Amino acid sequence: MEKLRVGILGGTGMVGQRFISLLENHPWFEVTEIAASPRSAGKTYEECVDGRWKLDDRAIPEAAKKIVVKSVEDVEAVAGNVDFCFSAVDMSKDEIRRIEEEYAKTETPVVSNNSAHRWTPDVPMIIPEINPSHADVIAYQKKRLGTERGFIAVKPNCSIQSYTPVLAAWAEYEPYEVVATTYQAISGAGKNFASWPEMEHNIIPFISGEEEKSELEPLRIFGHIEDGRIVPAKSPLITCQCIRVPVLYGHTAAVFVRMKKRPSKEELIEKMTGFAGLPQQLGLPSAPSQFIRYMEEENRPQVLSDVNYENGMGVSIGRLREDTMFDWKFVGLSHNTIRGAAGGAVECAELLKALGYIAAK
Repeated sequence: MEKLRVGILGGTGMVGQRFISLLENHPWFEVTEIAASPRSAGKTYEECVDGRWKLDDRAIPEAAKKIVVKSVEDVEAVAGNVDFCFSAVDMSKDEIRRIEEEYAKTETPVVSNNSAHRWTPDVPMIIPEINPSHADVIAYQKKRLGTERGFIAVKPNCSIQSYTPVLAAWAEYEPYEVVATTYQAISGAGKNFASWPEMEHNIIPFISGEEEKSELEPLRIFGHIEDGRIVPAKSPLITCQCIRVPVLYGHTAAVFVRMKKRPSKEELIEKMTGFAGLPQQLGLPSAPSQFIRYMEEENRPQVLSDVNYENGMGVSIGRLREDTMFDWKFVGLSHNTIRGAAGGAVECAELLKALGYIAAK
């Protein structure tokens, strides 16, 4: 199978680096263009990230080193050599909305890690295992943009990945109130300990904008299409606190849930571990074989032991037990830069390719 040509917008940042590392030897996709700020234009990728490569667990892919980086503003030049783009640009939300729409209007689909278009009514925000049908809204978006194949799709915030899949797995039991506290890794801010030394031995009880995203984005995931737009669900009511902790990779969540129905613990575990979606049915390259696993040990999941479950694309759950105020409580763990960011976007692009939305130009 001839691989689709991929551009990475914002390829020098941490999420851009993760995109490039995950796409090394991908069976469907090949990186042919990397775009970044104008100051990086004209340099090789290796030169651009020299001293700035942040992925301690991966080396710079050889195939990417000699790619000459273009300015992300050079839309026609980048779009002319790719079939679609991933976006991880570091710009203001208004600038991101503008640049992503400019690429889409060149008939180049954009799969974005950014938050700028997550609430654009006709842009699908997809966790492929949960709401693949939201891709249907793309037809309405194309009419608005005046395109035949160009569109924008987004993945949700990294902070919701460790509990939203569980709520989806338990949907038939009708969860209606959720309290979650997330303990979020520093790479979620695009940093490591070398660039953020004040995070060592420290906790910061505030992450700008994160609590609103954590409370509202699951409702958009659980929503439905009506009159050419995504209408968010009204339930469950979710309240969150988001705390930055001295961990490099992995967002942990402590979650309390009230449900209208009364399942047993065994039923809840069975629903989690058996939960699968279209990516598993289609055998998408990045799809975990088991999306959610349950860990019986009292002290699991742990970041050091469990964050790379299913190559970072799976979710680990533990400590499920009845609660004295709510019905149930549990602890979840997900990899924030793989499942929560670049990996989730790659799986989304695989889904959109499989559904016929992304194809060779």
